[in-house]
Amino acid sequence: MPVIPGAEPYRHEGGEVGVLLCHGFTGSPQSLRPWAEYLAERGLTVSLPLLPGHGTRWEDMQVTGWQDWYAEVDRALRELLDRCSQVFVFGLSMGAALALRLAAKHGDDVAGLVLVNPGNKVHGLAARALPVARHLVPSTKGIASDIAKEGSSEIGYDRVPLHAAHSLRNFFRIVDRELPQVTQPLVVLHSTQDHVVPPVDSARVLSRISSTDVEEILLEQSYHVATLDHDAGRIFDESYAFIGRLAPSIGKEGTATGG
Repeated sequence: MPVIPGAEPYRHEGGEVGVLLCHGFTGSPQSLRPWAEYLAERGLTVSLPLLPGHGTRWEDMQVTGWQDWYAEVDRALRELLDRCSQVFVFGLSMGAALALRLAAKHGDDVAGLVLVNPGNKVHGLAARALPVARHLVPSTKGIASDIAKEGSSEIGYDRVPLHAAHSLRNFFRIVDRELPQVTQPLVVLHSTQDHVVPPVDSARVLSRISSTDVEEILLEQSYHVATLDHDAGRIFDESYAFIGRLAPSIGKEGTATGG
């Protein structure tokens, strides 16, 4: 299936400092594209992959699982590590959970993390019904485009494939067990109003990690997809300042490439 226009992966060859950005469940690189371009304009090497099963139609996602999504970001991280002297990992929602697992598994190869509205658990009665419901009903109502800013929208599926949701639930459990292995400097930015991921998920992440260099920032003007919302500029600026503190040798300009 062709990729939805605007949902393509993005890559920018910049300097010696790299950033991997991980998008969310049923979303696409479009939700992080402005962030990626902001970093690219400042000379960083940027990788924003399209996760398997995403960016086409929800039926394609039905046959993928967390192993596929994680393998893609792991591959992208290894590419950046071959190219760059320092690599940071940023993520939104499920993408933040992917970032946390990369940090747990790759240790000091990951220089730092910036997490926006990190997901940690599939909540509610629906979560407990998933093991059975996924065999009876293929999908449920979508979660894309939870944005406060008028005129801003997210390219994401209007349905959530339940086999994939069940896999996400299992993935969150795995990541939660691995959180104590996360020791890197970390910034968590989370919205005070989020209709997809409750603030308790950010609190859980912050309580379980072993990092000592930690900053928590509240986003009071945005909903879940804060990277396309009123607080986007603050997220971008805070993340770049975070990199600048840990990688003072931020590199030269490169040439942007999309697709």
